[in-house]
Amino acid sequence: MKRTFVALPGYLLFICMVVQAQSGPPPTAPANGPQGQPVSYASVTELNGLLSQLETTSKNTQDDLMKLRIERWKADNSYKKQQLGNIDSVQRNLQGALPEIISKLRSAPEDLPTTFKLYRNLDALYDVLGSVAEGAGAFGSKDDLQSLSTDLNGFESTRRQLAERIENLSSSKEQEIARLRTDLKAAQATIAAEPPKKVVVDDTEPPKKPATTTKKKTAAKKPITPDNSKPPAGQGQSGQAQPQSQPQGQKPQ
Repeated sequence: MKRTFVALPGYLLFICMVVQAQSGPPPTAPANGPQGQPVSYASVTELNGLLSQLETTSKNTQDDLMKLRIERWKADNSYKKQQLGNIDSVQRNLQGALPEIISKLRSAPEDLPTTFKLYRNLDALYDVLGSVAEGAGAFGSKDDLQSLSTDLNGFESTRRQLAERIENLSSSKEQEIARLRTDLKAAQATIAAEPPKKVVVDDTEPPKKPATTTKKKTAAKKPITPDNSKPPAGQGQSGQAQPQSQPQGQKPQ
């Protein structure tokens, strides 16, 4: 059986892989950035400043929520219970989900899915914390309202900066994909103008020769026959007995 392989240039295969990765589901981003590309110093600096500001706001918010005395609010028990649930939800988010997203984003500064996930998390935090701030303004002290309002402004500022970063990253990725597609079309045109080389591999096994067995020829043994050429003792060639000679000095009887 013969198989034919088409030898394509290495750069065409590379471009195909990159465009497919960019168009399909996003892979797990390495430490430097998507597809192992280094992230610019300006981008990392911008992200670090944004995350540091967010971590400061998160810490201050947790401290301010611990100071609230909702049980002293002049409101019905159902409303107090609702606000206590909101506070518990915000605290769990600030202590669990938010730090996890921040850690992932630090390891992949320009990963768009993680960046957008952080934006949505801040959006949810702002809504729930805003409800608590409204309750503090209606039933709590002025100090509680002031501190929670400052926390809300901090989350809103970070969310606005994050939205601008998502827009810039999306535009940059679109330009990169367009450039890669242009390079791919140019490479395909080059391949079409110059036909690829074909490499034929013949992997058909030759037929095996049957095994031959060599037999040793054995020499035929001659039968053992008595030697008739010699007469028996006491007979001549004619077969008659020869007279025995008598010793001299004796007469025949």
